[in-house]
Amino acid sequence: MSQAITKLLVANRGEIAVRIIRAAKALGIPTVAACSEADVDSMAAQLADEVQVLGPARADRSYLNIDAVLAALKASGANAVHPGYGFLSENADFAEAVEAAGAIFVGPTAQTIRQMGDKAVARRTAMQAGVPVVPGSADELHDLANALQAAAHVGFPLLIKASAGGGGRGIRLANDLAEFEQEFPKAQREAQAAFGNGAVYLERFIRQARHIEVQVLGDGKHAVHLFERECSLQRRRQKIFEEAPSPALNPVQRQALCSSAVQLAQALNYRGAGTLEYLYDDVSGEFFFIEMNTRIQVEHPISEMITGIDLVQAMLRIASGEPLGLQQSDIVLRGAAIEMRVNAEDPARDFFPSPGLVDSLTWPQGEGVRVDSHLFSGYKVPAYYDSLLAKIIVHGNDRTQALARARKALADTTLSGMATTLALHAQLLEQPWLADARFNTGTLETWLADPVRQRCGEAS
Repeated sequence: MSQAITKLLVANRGEIAVRIIRAAKALGIPTVAACSEADVDSMAAQLADEVQVLGPARADRSYLNIDAVLAALKASGANAVHPGYGFLSENADFAEAVEAAGAIFVGPTAQTIRQMGDKAVARRTAMQAGVPVVPGSADELHDLANALQAAAHVGFPLLIKASAGGGGRGIRLANDLAEFEQEFPKAQREAQAAFGNGAVYLERFIRQARHIEVQVLGDGKHAVHLFERECSLQRRRQKIFEEAPSPALNPVQRQALCSSAVQLAQALNYRGAGTLEYLYDDVSGEFFFIEMNTRIQVEHPISEMITGIDLVQAMLRIASGEPLGLQQSDIVLRGAAIEMRVNAEDPARDFFPSPGLVDSLTWPQGEGVRVDSHLFSGYKVPAYYDSLLAKIIVHGNDRTQALARARKALADTTLSGMATTLALHAQLLEQPWLADARFNTGTLETWLADPVRQRCGEAS
């Protein structure tokens, strides 16, 4: 039986905590900032109606401490928890514990989190829903004989991936049979050493792949999509620059991709905001589901900008038991949006973390410009957490206008006191391959490694 949210505990920090608190305030919901000792002077703590200190700065003793969050929930009298992204947001045990305490978990069910958190189960679920997946081996592989048969079926080039893997570890590329016979035992040894499990599986390697994801929203019965986001510009699998919609897709491809995401969300009876990630083959035009993130994403604002829908408010309404209240035909794609992540990292020192004191700060303003951040002048950025400082988001009538507004927004931004990725974005926006949308998941790292760029660009 559903209940209305009367007070919301925000179990996160940084810009997403600020974002959630503001969305709750817009709906008239009182908020509690659950924060570490390092964040008691944060913007989130200042904006919330109440603060509950979880524990010391270290995340494992605060933001990742389920018992501490549950104690804060009880002490505050809140009847709902929004986990944001990262930390406990995709922890099924946490979702269960919140509901066992009689409170609302703002997100999907624990069952859905578990189902989509297991790569093999997620792949199977997608296939059952008729969603295309990257061609690969059906089962885990333990010996070379069976692996050779599976490789013949999958075709080359292919990736040998640790079944229990994550973070890019335990992955080997084989371009042909000879390489496969060499790399298979190496992948098994790596998997065993890294994860305590030597089982591997095979997946076709797409040389010119884009990372495209679809934003979905569901109320447990019905689901809709808010179109797709282009997230191919990554460094070490971390997104830096995102846009919506993807410039790679035509309307027919867009319809097919987004419809497949809704199919899977419907099959899951999905509740809340979620993102389905796909690999898009730039050569063949095929797309393949790879995984689902059962939470709000860092880059959700660009989907909001092109649709006019507030995803965080929608999550809160759905969690209170309200129906979705949207048909797919109500959601119209308008213009183009870009998000640039501003991190406390030094690109000249291989993106070494650079926390510090914010000396001066000016954010851009104007039509089609939005900034999501937790910074203020005099704020000391702690060294314990993710380096994200802000997201500069722009919207235009088309991609050309959005790119122009992105350049202007960067020029109007002042942030001193630490090294950041602001200058890197300014360089990026001058690249012809970005203007022409000629890129894939390998483009950014290739460009970053270019010695000519390093000589010319790092001084900017």
